[in-house]
Amino acid sequence: MLNNIGLPGLLLIAVVVLVLFGRGKISSLMGEVGKGITAFKKGVGDGSKDDETEEGALADGTAARDVTPEAETEREKV
Repeated sequence: MLNNIGLPGLLLIAVVVLVLFGRGKISSLMGEVGKGITAFKKGVGDGSKDDETEEGALADGTAARDVTPEAETEREKV
């Protein structure tokens, strides 16, 4: 059913949406969508920076340390 909408159908839908919501509401909605996309891209970029940190190092640059109790590590060695 949606395969044959075409350009005239899309234009009709756009006109109906514009009449229902008005130009101001649609432009503010598109501004919010743009802000959301920007925030998403920033979050993805921050996440990939965290993934690129050196293995065994924390985000603040300090090295991770082993906090396993001695009794457990001695059992694993046996």
